[in-house]
Amino acid sequence: MTTTRNRPTAGTGWRSPLVVLACGGLVLLLSFGIRTSFGIFLAPMSAEMGWGRESFALAMAVQSLLWGLVQPLAGAVADRYGAGRVVALAGFAYLVGLYLMAGATSPLGLGISAGLLLGLALAGSGFPVVLAVIGRSVPAQRRSLFLGIASAAGSSGQLLVVPYAQVLLDQVGWFEALTTLSLMAGLIVPLAAALAGRPASDPAEDPQTSGGLGGAIRSARAHSGFWLLTAGFFVCGFHVTFIGTHLPAYVADQGIDPALGATALALIGLGNIAGSLACGILGGWFPKKYVLSALYLARSVVMSAFLLVPVTPTTVLGFALAIGLLWLGTVPLTSALVAQIFGPRYMATLFGLVFLSHQIGSFLGAWAGGAVFDATGSYDSVWWTAVGLGVVAAALHWPIRDAPLVREVTAPGS
Repeated sequence: MTTTRNRPTAGTGWRSPLVVLACGGLVLLLSFGIRTSFGIFLAPMSAEMGWGRESFALAMAVQSLLWGLVQPLAGAVADRYGAGRVVALAGFAYLVGLYLMAGATSPLGLGISAGLLLGLALAGSGFPVVLAVIGRSVPAQRRSLFLGIASAAGSSGQLLVVPYAQVLLDQVGWFEALTTLSLMAGLIVPLAAALAGRPASDPAEDPQTSGGLGGAIRSARAHSGFWLLTAGFFVCGFHVTFIGTHLPAYVADQGIDPALGATALALIGLGNIAGSLACGILGGWFPKKYVLSALYLARSVVMSAFLLVPVTPTTVLGFALAIGLLWLGTVPLTSALVAQIFGPRYMATLFGLVFLSHQIGSFLGAWAGGAVFDATGSYDSVWWTAVGLGVVAAALHWPIRDAPLVREVTAPGS
Protein backbone atom coordinates (compact mmCIF):
# COMPACT_ATOMS: atom_id res chain seq x y z
CA MET A 1 0.00 0.00 0.00
CA THR A 2 1.34 3.39 -0.99
CA THR A 3 1.38 6.20 1.52
CA THR A 4 2.31 9.81 1.08
CA ARG A 5 2.94 12.60 3.53
CA ASN A 6 0.72 15.57 2.86
CA ARG A 7 2.12 18.95 3.76
CA PRO A 8 0.82 22.47 3.26
CA THR A 9 1.96 24.06 0.05
CA ALA A 10 1.55 27.24 -1.93
CA GLY A 11 -1.79 27.12 -3.71
CA THR A 12 -3.87 26.44 -0.57
CA GLY A 13 -5.91 28.84 1.57
CA TRP A 14 -5.59 32.45 0.46
CA ARG A 15 -2.66 31.41 -1.73
CA SER A 16 -4.83 30.28 -4.63
CA PRO A 17 -3.17 29.38 -7.95
CA LEU A 18 -4.00 32.84 -9.31
CA VAL A 19 -2.50 34.58 -6.27
CA VAL A 20 0.61 32.41 -6.51
CA LEU A 21 0.82 33.20 -10.23
CA ALA A 22 0.38 36.95 -9.70
CA CYS A 23 2.90 37.29 -6.86
CA GLY A 24 5.36 34.88 -8.44
CA GLY A 25 5.07 36.78 -11.70
CA LEU A 26 5.83 40.07 -9.92
CA VAL A 27 8.88 38.51 -8.24
CA LEU A 28 10.16 37.43 -11.66
CA LEU A 29 9.33 40.84 -13.13
CA LEU A 30 11.51 42.57 -10.55
CA SER A 31 14.28 39.99 -10.41
CA PHE A 32 14.65 39.43 -14.13
CA GLY A 33 13.81 43.01 -15.13
CA ILE A 34 16.52 44.52 -12.95
CA ARG A 35 19.03 41.88 -14.07
CA THR A 36 18.45 42.64 -17.74
CA SER A 37 19.12 46.35 -17.18
CA PHE A 38 22.75 45.77 -16.22
CA GLY A 39 23.92 45.94 -19.85
CA ILE A 40 23.17 49.68 -20.07
CA PHE A 41 25.58 50.33 -17.18
CA LEU A 42 28.54 48.61 -18.86
CA ALA A 43 29.81 51.52 -20.97
CA PRO A 44 29.21 54.45 -18.58
CA MET A 45 30.56 52.71 -15.46
CA SER A 46 33.59 51.31 -17.30
CA ALA A 47 34.40 54.71 -18.83
CA GLU A 48 33.93 56.78 -15.67
CA MET A 49 35.79 54.36 -13.39
CA GLY A 50 38.58 53.72 -15.91
CA TRP A 51 37.91 49.98 -16.18
CA GLY A 52 38.10 48.00 -19.39
CA ARG A 53 34.92 46.35 -20.54
CA GLU A 54 36.31 43.02 -19.43
CA SER A 55 36.15 44.07 -15.75
CA PHE A 56 32.42 44.76 -15.89
CA ALA A 57 31.84 41.72 -18.10
CA LEU A 58 33.79 39.53 -15.67
CA ALA A 59 31.60 40.69 -12.76
CA MET A 60 28.51 39.79 -14.80
CA ALA A 61 30.08 36.46 -15.69
CA VAL A 62 30.86 35.68 -12.04
CA GLN A 63 27.29 36.63 -11.18
CA SER A 64 25.93 34.25 -13.79
CA LEU A 65 28.22 31.40 -12.76
CA LEU A 66 27.51 31.77 -9.04
CA TRP A 67 23.80 32.06 -9.82
CA GLY A 68 24.01 28.71 -11.57
CA LEU A 69 26.18 27.01 -8.94
CA VAL A 70 23.88 28.04 -6.09
CA GLN A 71 20.65 27.42 -8.01
CA PRO A 72 20.37 23.65 -7.31
CA LEU A 73 21.00 24.31 -3.61
CA ALA A 74 18.38 27.07 -3.55
CA GLY A 75 15.98 24.71 -5.31
CA ALA A 76 16.66 21.91 -2.84
CA VAL A 77 16.07 24.22 0.14
CA ALA A 78 12.85 25.48 -1.47
CA ASP A 79 11.71 21.90 -2.16
CA ARG A 80 12.42 20.94 1.46
CA TYR A 81 11.34 24.00 3.44
CA GLY A 82 9.26 26.05 1.00
CA ALA A 83 10.12 28.77 -1.48
CA GLY A 84 8.86 31.71 0.60
CA ARG A 85 11.91 31.91 2.87
CA VAL A 86 14.32 31.45 -0.01
CA VAL A 87 12.73 34.21 -2.10
CA ALA A 88 12.54 36.62 0.85
CA LEU A 89 16.23 36.19 1.67
CA ALA A 90 17.07 36.60 -2.00
CA GLY A 91 15.11 39.86 -2.15
CA PHE A 92 17.11 41.26 0.76
CA ALA A 93 20.39 40.17 -0.85
CA TYR A 94 19.27 41.84 -4.08
CA LEU A 95 18.64 45.13 -2.28
CA VAL A 96 22.03 45.10 -0.53
CA GLY A 97 23.94 43.93 -3.59
CA LEU A 98 22.60 46.70 -5.83
CA TYR A 99 23.32 49.36 -3.23
CA LEU A 100 26.91 48.15 -2.87
CA MET A 101 27.26 47.91 -6.65
CA ALA A 102 26.35 51.59 -6.88
CA GLY A 103 29.18 52.44 -4.50
CA ALA A 104 31.81 50.12 -5.99
CA THR A 105 35.12 51.92 -6.59
CA SER A 106 37.21 49.01 -7.90
CA PRO A 107 36.76 45.88 -10.02
CA LEU A 108 37.01 43.84 -6.80
CA GLY A 109 34.17 45.80 -5.20
CA LEU A 110 32.12 45.35 -8.34
CA GLY A 111 32.84 41.63 -8.29
CA ILE A 112 31.71 41.26 -4.66
CA SER A 113 28.51 43.27 -5.10
CA ALA A 114 27.40 42.64 -8.68
CA GLY A 115 29.05 39.23 -8.86
CA LEU A 116 28.76 37.56 -5.45
CA LEU A 117 25.71 39.12 -3.76
CA LEU A 118 23.59 39.53 -6.87
CA GLY A 119 24.46 36.02 -8.01
CA LEU A 120 23.11 34.67 -4.72
CA ALA A 121 20.04 36.92 -4.97
CA LEU A 122 19.21 35.75 -8.47
CA ALA A 123 19.52 32.08 -7.49
CA GLY A 124 16.85 32.53 -4.84
CA SER A 125 14.46 34.75 -6.78
CA GLY A 126 14.76 33.41 -10.31
CA PHE A 127 12.84 31.07 -12.56
CA PRO A 128 13.60 27.61 -11.08
CA VAL A 129 12.43 28.41 -7.54
CA VAL A 130 9.43 30.53 -8.52
CA LEU A 131 8.23 28.41 -11.44
CA ALA A 132 8.34 25.26 -9.30
CA VAL A 133 5.81 26.79 -6.89
CA ILE A 134 3.59 27.94 -9.73
CA GLY A 135 3.87 24.58 -11.49
CA ARG A 136 2.84 22.66 -8.39
CA SER A 137 -0.18 24.93 -7.80
CA VAL A 138 -2.03 23.75 -10.93
CA PRO A 139 -2.86 20.41 -12.60
CA ALA A 140 -0.56 19.07 -15.30
CA GLN A 141 -2.88 20.05 -18.15
CA ARG A 142 -2.67 23.74 -17.15
CA ARG A 143 0.98 23.75 -16.11
CA SER A 144 2.56 24.73 -19.42
CA LEU A 145 0.16 27.68 -19.76
CA PHE A 146 0.76 28.95 -16.21
CA LEU A 147 4.52 28.61 -16.64
CA GLY A 148 4.27 30.53 -19.91
CA ILE A 149 2.31 33.32 -18.23
CA ALA A 150 4.82 33.54 -15.38
CA SER A 151 7.74 33.59 -17.83
CA ALA A 152 5.98 36.35 -19.76
CA ALA A 153 5.64 38.31 -16.52
CA GLY A 154 9.37 38.03 -16.03
CA SER A 155 9.85 39.19 -19.59
CA SER A 156 7.67 42.23 -18.96
CA GLY A 157 10.28 43.26 -16.40
CA GLN A 158 12.74 43.66 -19.25
CA LEU A 159 10.21 45.79 -21.11
CA LEU A 160 9.40 47.99 -18.11
CA VAL A 161 12.56 48.17 -16.02
CA VAL A 162 15.19 48.69 -18.73
CA PRO A 163 13.66 51.91 -20.17
CA TYR A 164 13.05 53.19 -16.64
CA ALA A 165 16.67 52.46 -15.71
CA GLN A 166 17.84 54.24 -18.87
CA VAL A 167 15.81 57.34 -17.96
CA LEU A 168 17.35 57.30 -14.49
CA LEU A 169 20.81 56.81 -15.97
CA ASP A 170 20.36 59.78 -18.31
CA GLN A 171 18.83 62.11 -15.72
CA VAL A 172 20.57 61.37 -12.43
CA GLY A 173 23.54 59.12 -13.26
CA TRP A 174 24.37 55.50 -12.66
CA PHE A 175 24.86 55.74 -8.87
CA GLU A 176 21.36 57.08 -8.25
CA ALA A 177 19.90 54.73 -10.86
CA LEU A 178 21.34 51.65 -9.17
CA THR A 179 20.24 52.91 -5.74
CA THR A 180 16.67 53.29 -7.01
CA LEU A 181 16.76 49.79 -8.47
CA SER A 182 17.92 48.45 -5.11
CA LEU A 183 14.77 49.82 -3.45
CA MET A 184 12.65 48.21 -6.16
CA ALA A 185 14.36 44.87 -5.49
CA GLY A 186 13.32 45.14 -1.85
CA LEU A 187 9.68 44.66 -2.92
CA ILE A 188 10.51 41.00 -3.54
CA VAL A 189 10.57 40.40 0.23
CA PRO A 190 6.84 40.96 0.95
CA LEU A 191 5.80 39.24 -2.29
CA ALA A 192 7.51 36.08 -1.07
CA ALA A 193 4.67 35.50 1.43
CA ALA A 194 2.45 34.17 -1.37
CA LEU A 195 5.07 31.55 -2.22
CA ALA A 196 5.39 30.20 1.31
CA GLY A 197 4.49 26.66 2.33
CA ARG A 198 6.23 23.31 2.10
CA PRO A 199 5.50 21.35 -1.10
CA ALA A 200 3.33 18.25 -0.93
CA SER A 201 3.80 14.97 -2.81
CA ASP A 202 1.36 13.86 -5.50
CA PRO A 203 1.77 10.11 -6.15
CA ALA A 204 -0.07 10.45 -9.46
CA GLU A 205 2.68 12.68 -10.83
CA ASP A 206 5.59 11.96 -8.51
CA PRO A 207 6.15 8.20 -8.54
CA GLN A 208 9.81 8.71 -7.70
CA THR A 209 9.23 10.51 -4.39
CA SER A 210 9.58 7.31 -2.34
CA GLY A 211 13.32 7.78 -2.81
CA GLY A 212 13.14 11.40 -1.73
CA LEU A 213 15.32 14.07 -3.25
CA GLY A 214 18.20 11.65 -3.74
CA GLY A 215 15.95 9.29 -5.68
CA ALA A 216 14.78 12.12 -7.91
CA ILE A 217 18.36 13.14 -8.66
CA ARG A 218 19.36 9.53 -9.38
CA SER A 219 16.42 9.18 -11.77
CA ALA A 220 17.46 12.32 -13.61
CA ARG A 221 21.11 11.32 -13.72
CA ALA A 222 20.21 8.01 -15.37
CA HIS A 223 17.94 9.63 -17.98
CA SER A 224 19.54 10.68 -21.27
CA GLY A 225 16.88 13.33 -21.82
CA PHE A 226 17.96 15.15 -18.67
CA TRP A 227 21.48 15.49 -20.02
CA LEU A 228 20.28 16.61 -23.44
CA LEU A 229 18.08 19.26 -21.82
CA THR A 230 21.02 20.34 -19.70
CA ALA A 231 23.34 20.66 -22.69
CA GLY A 232 20.73 22.57 -24.69
CA PHE A 233 20.08 25.03 -21.87
CA PHE A 234 23.80 25.89 -21.87
CA VAL A 235 23.24 27.41 -25.30
CA CYS A 236 20.29 29.43 -24.09
CA GLY A 237 22.41 30.95 -21.34
CA PHE A 238 25.22 31.80 -23.76
CA HIS A 239 22.79 33.50 -26.15
CA VAL A 240 20.75 35.63 -23.77
CA THR A 241 23.62 36.80 -21.55
CA PHE A 242 25.95 37.67 -24.40
CA ILE A 243 23.23 39.63 -26.16
CA GLY A 244 21.80 41.19 -23.00
CA THR A 245 25.22 42.29 -21.73
CA HIS A 246 26.86 43.42 -24.95
CA LEU A 247 24.13 44.50 -27.38
CA PRO A 248 23.97 48.11 -26.08
CA ALA A 249 27.76 48.47 -26.43
CA TYR A 250 27.69 46.76 -29.85
CA VAL A 251 25.09 49.24 -31.05
CA ALA A 252 27.10 52.20 -29.74
CA ASP A 253 30.22 50.86 -31.49
CA GLN A 254 28.40 51.20 -34.81
CA GLY A 255 28.03 54.94 -34.25
CA ILE A 256 24.38 54.70 -33.26
CA ASP A 257 22.87 56.59 -30.30
CA PRO A 258 23.60 54.46 -27.19
CA ALA A 259 20.00 55.00 -26.02
CA LEU A 260 18.94 52.74 -28.89
CA GLY A 261 20.65 49.87 -27.07
CA ALA A 262 18.32 50.29 -24.11
CA THR A 263 15.38 50.54 -26.49
CA ALA A 264 16.50 47.31 -28.14
CA LEU A 265 16.67 45.51 -24.78
CA ALA A 266 13.18 46.75 -23.95
CA LEU A 267 11.91 45.59 -27.34
CA ILE A 268 13.43 42.17 -26.66
CA GLY A 269 11.36 42.16 -23.48
CA LEU A 270 8.23 43.09 -25.44
CA GLY A 271 8.79 40.30 -27.93
CA ASN A 272 9.58 37.94 -25.07
CA ILE A 273 6.17 38.49 -23.49
CA ALA A 274 4.45 37.25 -26.62
CA GLY A 275 7.08 34.56 -27.20
CA SER A 276 6.86 33.11 -23.68
CA LEU A 277 3.07 33.02 -23.80
CA ALA A 278 3.14 31.43 -27.24
CA CYS A 279 5.64 28.79 -26.15
CA GLY A 280 3.57 28.03 -23.06
CA ILE A 281 0.56 27.45 -25.30
CA LEU A 282 2.49 25.52 -27.96
CA GLY A 283 3.98 23.32 -25.25
CA GLY A 284 0.45 22.17 -24.43
CA TRP A 285 -0.36 21.41 -28.07
CA PHE A 286 2.85 19.87 -29.43
CA PRO A 287 5.75 17.86 -27.98
CA LYS A 288 7.83 20.36 -26.06
CA LYS A 289 11.11 18.95 -27.33
CA TYR A 290 10.17 19.75 -30.94
CA VAL A 291 9.10 23.27 -30.06
CA LEU A 292 12.47 23.75 -28.35
CA SER A 293 14.36 22.48 -31.41
CA ALA A 294 12.47 24.89 -33.66
CA LEU A 295 13.11 27.78 -31.27
CA TYR A 296 16.89 27.29 -31.14
CA LEU A 297 17.14 26.89 -34.90
CA ALA A 298 15.12 30.08 -35.39
CA ARG A 299 17.53 31.94 -33.10
CA SER A 300 20.44 30.98 -35.35
CA VAL A 301 18.57 32.19 -38.42
CA VAL A 302 17.74 35.54 -36.79
CA MET A 303 21.31 36.14 -35.58
CA SER A 304 22.75 35.22 -38.98
CA ALA A 305 20.43 37.66 -40.72
CA PHE A 306 21.39 40.43 -38.29
CA LEU A 307 25.10 39.89 -38.96
CA LEU A 308 24.68 39.83 -42.74
CA VAL A 309 22.78 43.12 -43.10
CA PRO A 310 24.04 46.65 -42.40
CA VAL A 311 23.67 47.71 -38.77
CA THR A 312 21.14 50.55 -38.72
CA PRO A 313 18.54 51.66 -36.16
CA THR A 314 15.93 49.79 -38.19
CA THR A 315 17.85 46.51 -38.33
CA VAL A 316 18.74 46.75 -34.62
CA LEU A 317 15.10 47.16 -33.65
CA GLY A 318 14.01 44.45 -36.08
CA PHE A 319 16.59 42.06 -34.63
CA ALA A 320 15.52 42.93 -31.07
CA LEU A 321 11.88 42.17 -31.76
CA ALA A 322 12.65 38.92 -33.61
CA ILE A 323 15.11 37.59 -31.03
CA GLY A 324 12.72 38.69 -28.29
CA LEU A 325 10.05 36.35 -29.64
CA LEU A 326 12.59 33.54 -29.17
CA TRP A 327 14.23 34.84 -25.99
CA LEU A 328 12.95 32.94 -22.94
CA GLY A 329 10.30 30.72 -24.46
CA THR A 330 12.85 28.05 -23.55
CA VAL A 331 12.05 28.52 -19.86
CA PRO A 332 8.40 27.37 -19.70
CA LEU A 333 9.16 24.59 -22.18
CA THR A 334 12.26 23.31 -20.40
CA SER A 335 10.78 23.55 -16.90
CA ALA A 336 7.53 21.92 -18.01
CA LEU A 337 9.48 19.14 -19.70
CA VAL A 338 11.39 18.48 -16.46
CA ALA A 339 8.07 18.25 -14.58
CA GLN A 340 6.54 16.11 -17.31
CA ILE A 341 9.32 13.51 -17.19
CA PHE A 342 10.24 13.52 -13.50
CA GLY A 343 7.14 14.95 -11.78
CA PRO A 344 6.70 18.37 -10.10
CA ARG A 345 7.63 17.46 -6.51
CA TYR A 346 11.36 18.15 -6.91
CA MET A 347 11.02 20.43 -9.90
CA ALA A 348 12.93 23.30 -8.25
CA THR A 349 15.95 21.08 -7.63
CA LEU A 350 15.98 19.27 -10.98
CA PHE A 351 15.30 22.40 -13.00
CA GLY A 352 17.93 24.10 -10.86
CA LEU A 353 20.47 21.50 -12.00
CA VAL A 354 19.51 22.09 -15.63
CA PHE A 355 19.71 25.81 -14.96
CA LEU A 356 23.29 25.43 -13.73
CA SER A 357 24.26 24.57 -17.29
CA HIS A 358 22.37 27.66 -18.48
CA GLN A 359 24.45 29.81 -16.15
CA ILE A 360 27.74 28.25 -17.21
CA GLY A 361 26.74 29.29 -20.71
CA SER A 362 25.85 32.72 -19.32
CA PHE A 363 29.29 33.02 -17.74
CA LEU A 364 31.00 32.24 -21.02
CA GLY A 365 28.68 34.49 -23.02
CA ALA A 366 29.24 37.50 -20.77
CA TRP A 367 32.97 37.02 -20.24
CA ALA A 368 33.85 35.96 -23.80
CA GLY A 369 32.10 39.00 -25.23
CA GLY A 370 34.22 41.38 -23.15
CA ALA A 371 37.45 39.41 -23.51
CA VAL A 372 37.16 38.96 -27.27
CA PHE A 373 36.26 42.61 -27.79
CA ASP A 374 39.18 43.84 -25.69
CA ALA A 375 41.52 41.52 -27.63
CA THR A 376 40.22 42.12 -31.17
CA GLY A 377 38.05 45.23 -31.08
CA SER A 378 35.13 43.24 -32.48
CA TYR A 379 32.30 40.98 -31.33
CA ASP A 380 31.98 39.16 -34.67
CA SER A 381 33.57 35.84 -33.70
CA VAL A 382 31.34 35.57 -30.61
CA TRP A 383 28.22 36.29 -32.69
CA TRP A 384 29.05 33.49 -35.13
CA THR A 385 29.84 31.12 -32.27
CA ALA A 386 26.35 31.82 -30.94
CA VAL A 387 24.88 30.99 -34.35
CA GLY A 388 26.62 27.62 -34.43
CA LEU A 389 25.58 26.78 -30.88
CA GLY A 390 21.93 27.40 -31.79
CA VAL A 391 22.11 24.73 -34.48
CA VAL A 392 23.73 22.30 -32.03
CA ALA A 393 20.98 22.93 -29.44
CA ALA A 394 18.27 22.29 -32.03
CA ALA A 395 19.81 18.89 -32.77
CA LEU A 396 20.18 18.01 -29.06
CA HIS A 397 16.51 18.46 -28.17
CA TRP A 398 15.00 16.44 -31.01
CA PRO A 399 15.75 12.90 -29.66
CA ILE A 400 14.79 13.53 -26.00
CA ARG A 401 12.65 10.75 -24.47
CA ASP A 402 9.85 12.80 -22.96
CA ALA A 403 7.52 10.08 -21.61
CA PRO A 404 6.82 10.39 -17.85
CA LEU A 405 8.86 8.05 -15.71
CA VAL A 406 6.86 5.25 -14.11
CA ARG A 407 8.17 3.16 -11.26
CA GLU A 408 6.81 1.38 -8.21
CA VAL A 409 6.35 3.50 -5.12
CA THR A 410 7.10 1.61 -1.93
CA ALA A 411 5.67 2.68 1.39
CA PRO A 412 8.21 3.39 4.14
CA GLY A 413 8.99 0.23 6.12
CA SER A 414 7.42 -2.17 3.59
